[in-house]
This record gives sequence, structure tokens and C-alpha cells, in this order.
Amino acid sequence: MKYTDKKSVLQLVALLRAHGIFRVVLCPGSRDVPLVQAFSSCGDFECFPVTDERSAGFFAIGLALQSHAPVVVCCTSGSALLNLHPAVGEAFYRQVPLVVVSADRPAAWIGQMDGQTLPQPGVFGALVRKAVNLPEIQTAEDEWYVNRLVNEALLELDHHGCGPVHINVPLSEPLFRFEAEALPAVRRIVRYELSGSAGAEDVLARECRRAARCMVVTGQLSRAEAAEVAACFSGREVAWLSEVLGNDGAASGAVHGFDALLYAADETTCEALRPDLVITLGGHIVSKRLKQFLRRTRPLAHWHVAADGQPADLFCGLTTVVEASVGAFCRAWRRMRPDGRKGDYSRRWGEACARLSRPEVAYSEVYAVGRLMDALPARAVLHLGNSSVVRLAELFPLPEGTEVQCNRGVNGIEGSVSAAVGFAATDGRLNVLWVGDLSFFYDMNALWSVCIRPNLRIAVLNNGGGAIFHALPGLDMQGDTRRYVTAVHDATARGWAESRGFTYLQATDAASLSAALGRLFDPLSACPVLLEVFTGAASDAAALRDFYHRLREDWRRNVDCV
Repeated sequence: MKYTDKKSVLQLVALLRAHGIFRVVLCPGSRDVPLVQAFSSCGDFECFPVTDERSAGFFAIGLALQSHAPVVVCCTSGSALLNLHPAVGEAFYRQVPLVVVSADRPAAWIGQMDGQTLPQPGVFGALVRKAVNLPEIQTAEDEWYVNRLVNEALLELDHHGCGPVHINVPLSEPLFRFEAEALPAVRRIVRYELSGSAGAEDVLARECRRAARCMVVTGQLSRAEAAEVAACFSGREVAWLSEVLGNDGAASGAVHGFDALLYAADETTCEALRPDLVITLGGHIVSKRLKQFLRRTRPLAHWHVAADGQPADLFCGLTTVVEASVGAFCRAWRRMRPDGRKGDYSRRWGEACARLSRPEVAYSEVYAVGRLMDALPARAVLHLGNSSVVRLAELFPLPEGTEVQCNRGVNGIEGSVSAAVGFAATDGRLNVLWVGDLSFFYDMNALWSVCIRPNLRIAVLNNGGGAIFHALPGLDMQGDTRRYVTAVHDATARGWAESRGFTYLQATDAASLSAALGRLFDPLSACPVLLEVFTGAASDAAALRDFYHRLREDWRRNVDCV
């Protein structure tokens, strides 16, 4: 028996089997034929035919209650799905794990007077624990997306209680091609609650002990979380990678500077650095190169630790969600993998990053960020704007004791100044904000606040627009495109800063920048201070290209000497 050629159907059916869901109530129709054929042809499913969808939904509830296991009810498109609504409501309030699978017409035909069409995605509203709408698979990314969506839906069937989920499956004609020889091998994502799953630690311990190359990647963390991570992973056999937003401190034992390493290193070095288990802790990770590196790494086991237990498949290889706080996971890790010796894999990462040199560049945005980082007083609070600033800060070592803040939840340019002003209003330390010109002018009304105190220092990197857009590959920045995309301007912060009581400083070259830094960080200043660093978008882009070119050349020379 052969299966449908609809790859979304094959992924769905194979994942239901992988998650151990084997009972299916099938309703008649034509649009759901690929689904019905796949379920009925696979010998692993027990299928029950019920003609009336109103009855089929409650029939499935009865099966689920009797078996204490999830049950699928599958229907065709249009009003057939609406007839399941009463059963879905019952399943929601009775907490029955019901999987509603609905065939659908392509989105282009909804509302066009075509037969059996209505807006099916989200039709059950708040009465389901999760609703997903599967794309029709055309690319490898589509297939990953379908796999991820189905896994996410099935994981919610019994997450902190049980209830129904809805999986909508648009299907284009032709519907009746049956050419696939077998269901595909699929990735099943599992979830463990460290505080609730019986034996979860034992299962995780067995898996992590099989991993010869274990990598821990910490995204944005609070200082308290970072201290717990450092106590757990510093000096141990895992390779612990942390960015400037990780708040771990220069002496923590974490590997820093890996974004630059992954740019400079040759393929042989990258191969030697590949992990077989990655554990992510905390919030957003900035490094695009790390994401690309790990997305290319196969096979890869990826554990994502999250207090809410929600999946985040950042590297397209998520296998396990660990529902736990950062601190709870770190305490469990010490029990799971108590060996504290520093292993070869950890040393390999540390030595490779230590081999990097930081080349000097001409006066530019990257030059200014390096000088600002060198001059930053110890134990200050560093606030970073998004886009270029947070990425450039990653290229330089952070002074010990610095706390780092950044709006990385959505990564937008709005609010960087306001958040820093609000933080500094009740904090006794020196608070320093580095922000790009567009972010600053977008949020300029933050200086209007009557709560600004003398402990605030702002450095505005003004290159006349959004310079980061010059780094986007394939974007033609000629003519009006540059003006519209980068928001070219000739604005300056001087008038606004001085009118709000700031001491205003400016830098236009290396000498004036050096002279301004002492005044910027003067702890005795009775006023907040704003330094505007003027560079040029073209020179900034050229300097950054030169920085990375020389970084790679220096790496090659160093490797040849080893």
C-alpha cells in the first residue's frame, strides 16, 4: 500500500504515531481523502468510521475517556468542522485530550464562492489549548515548520492539564495521488517537567552522559541567573558559550568572542568545535553566526530550558523541552552530570577564541565602541541599543562587574532610551547607554522625563542613518533605496540634550573621542552627560569589513604558526 504524496499529511500521521496516538475517528468527505487514506493504510492506527461529525466528536471523547489517552477526530473542510464545535467545547471544559484534524481548501479560495470553504484556522478560539495551520510543503524549511507546528500542538494535549488541540491541513488538488512508499522518519519533540515528571532527571542524565561534546549556550540572563549558571558550568567539561547579554562577567569561565571566531575560523576548526548536544538557557541569542553554525550541525540533540515549558526551535533541531527555571535546571544538572573536570571539548573552544586577535581599525563606529568599552568604569550598568550597537559590543571584552541591559524581547529600536532612563531613576550606580542615532531620535522624548538623575550617561553613535542596512547581503543601496531604507538624516542631539540639562559632548575623530571619554565617565558630574559620536555610514561599513577581513587573516597566520 502506498501513501499520499502530500508531505504535510505524511509528517502529521508519522508524528501522531511517534507520539503514541493510535486511535482515529474518521469522517467522510473528499478533501480529507489524503488524510483518511494515510490513517487507514498504516497498520498502527485503529480507525473508527462515523458519518455525522456532531456524533464523531463525542464518540472520540468516549474513546479518550475509556483509554485515558488522546484520540484523533478527522473531518473534511467547510461546515463539517463547525459540527465538531460542541464536542470541542465539552473536551475543553472536561479536559479531554482530543486532536481535531481538519482538511481545508487552499487559503486563496476562502471567501471566493468556492464549495465547502470558510476560514478554518482558529475557528475554535479559546476552546482549544493550541491551534496550528500547516503550510503545504514546497521546501525543506516548510517541512521543518510543519514538523515543529505538529509537535507543538501535540505537546499541549497534556501540558498542565489536558484538553483539545486543532490541526488544520490545507490541501491543494490533485488530492488522489498515492505515490509515497512509506511514512517518513520524523523528529519527535518531548518535554520533561523537572518538578513533575517521574524519572525525568534519570532520562535526561542518561542522554547527557552519551554526549561527548556538550555545549551550553546562555542567552540574555539576569545577574542572579548568570551567577547560578556560572556556579554550575564554570570549569566543567561542557563548553559554555555566553554573549555580552549573558551578564556572566569576564572571570566566569565562559567562552566569549565566539561570534568573531565563527567568522574567522576555517572549516577544519569549525568541524572540531561541533557539538552533539546543545543546551540553551535564558533569553534571546544575538549571534547569527552561532545560529547558522548550529543549524548546519547534524545530527544534533537540542535541549531548550524554559520556565514556561514552551518550545523554541532556534537551531531547527529541538529534541527536548526542559520545563524548569534556570536555577532549578542548574541544580538538577549537578546531580545529572556531577563530574567537574574540564574536558577537551571545553578547552578546544576556549583556546580557539583565545587565539583571536582584535585588529585595530580607523576611526569609525566599531572603533568608537571599542574605545567606549575600554573606558567603561567597573561595576557600571551598561544599556545597549539594538541593531549595530549590541552586535559591535560583542566584539570587545566587558569590564568585570558590569551589568548589561538590552531590549532583546522583540529587538526593536523603540524604547532603548526610555528603558535606560527608567532603570537609572532608582539605581545608584553609573548607568551608561550606548545607542544608535535612529534608536535615539525615535525615543528622544525619554529625555523629557523629570526623573533623569546625574548618574545617567548616553553615547549616541550618529552616522546619519541606519548603518546596519549596509551590511545586508544582496541589498542594492543605490539611489533612493538608500534614502528610504536607512532613513538618511542630518539631525543632531545637541539642542535637545542641552535643553534637558545634559552636559553635551561631541566627537568627530579619534582625538576628540579620547578627550571626551574622561568627561563622559566623570563620577563627580552634577549633570547627566550625553556624548554624540559622529561617524559616516560608508566609513563605518568599510571599517567593519576591514575589521573582519583582518580578523580572518590574523587567524590564518596564527593557525599556520601553531
